[in-house]
Formats: sequence, C-alpha cells, structure tokens
Amino acid sequence: MRALVTGASGFIGGAVARTLLAKGVDVRVLLRAGTAPNVPEVAAVEIVRGDLRDPDSVHRAAAGCTAVFHVGALYSFAADRADLHATNVGGTRNVLEAARAAGARLVYTSSISTIGGMRGEAIPDEQQDAGDRAPGPYKETKWLAEQVVRDEGKRGLDAVIVNPTFPIGWGDIKPTPTGAMIRDFLRGRMPAYVETGMNVVDVDDVAEGHWLAFERGARGERYILGNANVMMRELLELLAQVSGRKAPRLRLPYSVALAIAHADAFLSARRRKGARVPLEGVRTAHEIRFANSARAIRELGLPQTPMRTTLEKAVRWFQQHPSQRERV
Repeated sequence: MRALVTGASGFIGGAVARTLLAKGVDVRVLLRAGTAPNVPEVAAVEIVRGDLRDPDSVHRAAAGCTAVFHVGALYSFAADRADLHATNVGGTRNVLEAARAAGARLVYTSSISTIGGMRGEAIPDEQQDAGDRAPGPYKETKWLAEQVVRDEGKRGLDAVIVNPTFPIGWGDIKPTPTGAMIRDFLRGRMPAYVETGMNVVDVDDVAEGHWLAFERGARGERYILGNANVMMRELLELLAQVSGRKAPRLRLPYSVALAIAHADAFLSARRRKGARVPLEGVRTAHEIRFANSARAIRELGLPQTPMRTTLEKAVRWFQQHPSQRERV
C-alpha cells in the first residue's frame, strides 16, 4: 500500500513515516521546499513538494494513496493567528478533500489540548472536550481543525482522530516544548521549574498508535495516545537519574512564571524575535494535563513503553544532537 504523511519533517510525522517504512508501506511525504523528512534514509520516501495551504499540491500528494496520515501543522506559540488558521484549519480542509478524492482512509493527528486538562478529580478521556478554553491561538486552531474532521466524519468521510499527549523520545528536531525542557535540563539551563502535571508517551508508541488507528480505529472516533501521568517534579527526578544531572530545586509560582512570560512577550515584540517563555506554554502549565489512554490501549492495542526507557531515548537523542536550535 501507499500512504501519504504530512508533517514528516517534524517529530511525530517523522516517527509515523519511520514506522510505516518498517512495516513495508510505500511512504509519500508532502514537504515544503527546503525541508527534509525526519527519517534516517531520505531516499526511502517519495517526496512531493508543496504546502498544506495549496489544494493542488495536497491533491497531487494524496492521489493513489490508500491512507493519509495528516500530522502536519504549524506548531508555534509565536506565529501570527492568521497563519496558524490558514495552515492548521484551512490546510486540514485541503487534506480532507484530497483524501476523499483519493478514496483514502484518513488518520488525523489532533492534540491532547482539544480534550483539555483535569476538571475536578476525573482524569479526562475521549468524552471530554476543551471547547473554548484554549490558552492561545495554536491550541485554538487545533481544536477548530479537529471539529472540521469530526464534522466531515459525520458526513461519511472515513476518518479517525488521534490525540497524542506529550511525546518524548528520538528525533525531536525542532524541538517540542517538552523536548526543549529536556534539552535545557541537559545543558544545565533549567534553574527552576513550574509544577504542573502531564501525560507523557514515547513518540514511537504514538507513531504505532497512528498505524493501529488506521487498521483498527472506528470511523469518526478519537483515541488518546498517551501513557504515564506524572507531575513535573517526578519527571525531573527521573530525568536526573537517567542523565546523571541534578534536578532543579527551585519551584517557581505560577503567578511569577506568568509575569515573566508577559514581560518576555513585550520584550520579544520589541526585538521582533520569538519569545523564550511563551505565554501559551505557561498558560498550558496552569492546568493538570493528565489523560486516560485506556480506550486506545483496549481497542487499538497501543503499546506502553516504560517512561524511564523513553527518557533514556530522549537523552541519547539530545546528547547526539547538541546543536538543536532554539524553538521560536
């Protein structure tokens, strides 16, 4: 079979492409000019140059494919709201239309942000919806894009939605906010932390979850791809054990972190550079982002790599790639 993967230059998209290649799937990727797929052997994939915002290039990429894995998105806490909407919402519409024209099954990569954090004592599952509680433009556009996919599913499109939590592991090239935290920890550039809770998962398990969603997922349904619920303090202690570095002891109150983020946003706007402490990221940390992945484990067979093993993979990645650029 042939499968199209969007976003294959990134963390999750690259992992999905690698997983498909390992299963003997012919992988085609849609990439902007000047970018490369995040796979060890670039020649192993067919590259179609284009852009999610360009319907013609998306249709060309999807033609002849049995499966479309729409992982691509503009993942930025600093990008303009209009650009985020054009790529994340408008681009998703283009992919849906192309998948329908090709007769392909679609697996759409959403986010745990569309489900939201804990409300009271209940750990969120697929029944919860964040609604209009998005802490910033990026997560707002991810929620809107998921609504587009759900609406088209009700109209008959063969689509499955997956909601990764906080993936870590091999190949975090940009890196993600969680990966940037690990990178900064290893560089000794994390003097303090903000206590929060999250669900962490191995990116390779997330990629396998995409394949399992294609094979076994129910049309129109969503599946949380996650693993361990952990508080930041616990995560840092385990990271210290794995890396041999000391965990920071200074816990920064949320109000102080928020004030720093506001000040950084002001200074970044004057410098015309991306914020080092993005407001959307700090606001996200204000919620406990635990999640219940029982449905994906039960219905899809989602693997659950131990968190220590996953952190070891992430540490090795950043140690072997010390020049990973700052996220903007």
